[in-house]
Amino acid sequence: MTYGYIRVSSRDQNLDRQRLAMESFGVEDGRVYADKQSGKDFDRPAYRRLLGKMKPGDTLVLKSIDRLGRNYEEILEQWRILTKERRVAVVVLDMPLLDTRRDRDLTGTLIADIVLQLLSYVAQTEREFIRQRQAEGIAAAKARGVRFGRRPLEPPEELEEMGAAWAAGAISA
Repeated sequence: MTYGYIRVSSRDQNLDRQRLAMESFGVEDGRVYADKQSGKDFDRPAYRRLLGKMKPGDTLVLKSIDRLGRNYEEILEQWRILTKERRVAVVVLDMPLLDTRRDRDLTGTLIADIVLQLLSYVAQTEREFIRQRQAEGIAAAKARGVRFGRRPLEPPEELEEMGAAWAAGAISA
């Protein structure tokens, strides 16, 4: 069986580009698992369901390695679980070197391992840069006087009367 896994980091982002890539590769729509959740860890419902479905000899298709995750150590660990423990082939569409369907000689395996480590590192550092840029943007906006969050509500006219009634025990909170 061939499965696809697609992921975006937030609910308002769109999965269409990744769905099209899965369709172009030939992954049936019912075998594409999607999460709208951060790649910081692998505690994602669709990914967990997918992991439970896959059997030795199956193939997992990813658009790019950062769609699998954005944590260096965990990407390497999941890759090991998929390819060694579960004996699942993995195809990364944006990086043909990371296609484990073919038997590889020692040199090919070494190159794939190096590329995987490099791309996993890049995925994690990009996540860290995103967070840093976001924090810098928020700090700059606050320095300009931008206020975040909901605007405060005006207190109702009868607030003082109700506060006094509550303090006297005439009404409950």
